[in-house]
Amino acid sequence: QELPETVLLKFFRPENTPVPARPTPEQLSNLIKTSLHYPESFNHSFTQKSLCLVPVTLLLSNCSQAVVDVMIDLRHKPTSSEAPEIHGSFTWLGQTQYKLQLKGQEVYSLQLKACFVHTGVYNLGTPRVFAKLVDQVTLFETSQQNSMPALIIINNI
Repeated sequence: QELPETVLLKFFRPENTPVPARPTPEQLSNLIKTSLHYPESFNHSFTQKSLCLVPVTLLLSNCSQAVVDVMIDLRHKPTSSEAPEIHGSFTWLGQTQYKLQLKGQEVYSLQLKACFVHTGVYNLGTPRVFAKLVDQVTLFETSQQNSMPALIIINNI
């Protein structure tokens, strides 16, 4: 009896096949990359004006191709173990929570104001950023990985 001839199967993928835009679960905590832009040090005359206001830009970059819902919470205060040797007492002025939607690869710039009442070194890296895919059915967003401390020096002149 003759064995049937073995045929090799060839698998191929057309070059124009779209890559799925949906991030994997591991990527969910890296959907949004954040960076803070602010002066390294800021001079202020506390004798003339007791409140020192510093403009800060929070840059949000959607690292995925998907549309992402983003929630920013400015009310988070770092614990002493998170920020040793740093004055923690400053306040974000204005709105404390933001909800926005970023298209795939979109970069969004959020203008913030930090308010200081004393000289010192402060960590501006307190905003908490949460994100989820728009079509994802979850009750909560995934916390985005936090960047390094964002230190600013407030000087009295």
